[in-house]
Amino acid sequence: MIEILDNLDILSRPDLDLTTVAMSGTALGAPATSVPRRSIVQAQSSVVARYCGGTDTDSEYYATDGRQLTLDEVVNHAAQSDGFLYCTDKLTYKVRAGTVVGFAIYGPHLSHFAHLTSYEELLVAFGRPDRTHEDEAYGDLMGYDNYYWGARKHVRWDAWDHRISLISLGAFEGNTGP
Repeated sequence: MIEILDNLDILSRPDLDLTTVAMSGTALGAPATSVPRRSIVQAQSSVVARYCGGTDTDSEYYATDGRQLTLDEVVNHAAQSDGFLYCTDKLTYKVRAGTVVGFAIYGPHLSHFAHLTSYEELLVAFGRPDRTHEDEAYGDLMGYDNYYWGARKHVRWDAWDHRISLISLGAFEGNTGP
């Protein structure tokens, strides 16, 4: 098993075999309970009817009956059903039926690709995507979402900051084609 965080260059492979990689020791297809619990700082699950939180604000989770849920309750539910597990180190695990089906990497890990300072350089390093979506707001180009279906990968280029801002692998919308 190849540890992604120890070998970030493999993320640029157009033929990346996701059955051969792990993120922080957790492989795609592994039980979500194998995600290092101490690193989980937030979770998303269907047990949550209302969420309050944000930057510099503690997260609060509420059930449909108004009862406040603990982070442990939400993590347990997400890890045993469907949801997302968000970690302190800017890593996210997508969970379906208690199984890890996707990884998302953002934040400081992506500084590994800081040498790519233009979208054209990203295309040289990662190759031509199977699909590109230009993200625009009010006539301004915000970025490019590049989808590589063979590797089930999404690479987000931030046109304002001239950098890769997200790489997702696995069962995220758009990663497997139309």
